[in-house]
Amino acid sequence: MNDLSLQDAAAPDGVCFGCGSRNPHGLHVKSHWHEDGIHVVAEHLPDPMHCGWPNLVYGGLLAMLVDCHSNWTAMAYHYRTEGREPGSLPRIECVTGNLGLKFIKPTPMGVPLRLSARVDGEVGRKSRVICEIYAGDQLTAIGDSVFVRVDTSQLAAAAHSREA
Repeated sequence: MNDLSLQDAAAPDGVCFGCGSRNPHGLHVKSHWHEDGIHVVAEHLPDPMHCGWPNLVYGGLLAMLVDCHSNWTAMAYHYRTEGREPGSLPRIECVTGNLGLKFIKPTPMGVPLRLSARVDGEVGRKSRVICEIYAGDQLTAIGDSVFVRVDTSQLAAAAHSREA
């Protein structure tokens, strides 16, 4: 089994604030296939600066964790569906099409968070990902999002050519 995270294997040059290995200020989310072969998992301990209400994790941080981890779950499923290892070329890239998050219970600070995600349904150009966040054994939030397989160089070109 490969101990490298999906991020380090497939995008060691990544600069995303949430999951980019090369972002010196980022969260460095590291996602791995679970031994069940269905879920992709990650762990994160929020920094005290990511506090919302006293002793509670800021909901925006939870949204960022769901976004990054779910996106990597979608990409991991694409690699697996094609019978390829993460990091093989051509690179598979997805972006967020829709980000949904339901807060179940307040998420306490000082407790390691465990993310567990899976693709729900068909792995296609658009893939639905369900992502659960646990603080210890307590389910605190559920993400229900859609990720779209894209060529990110075309997206960046389109974004920078738009008139303000």
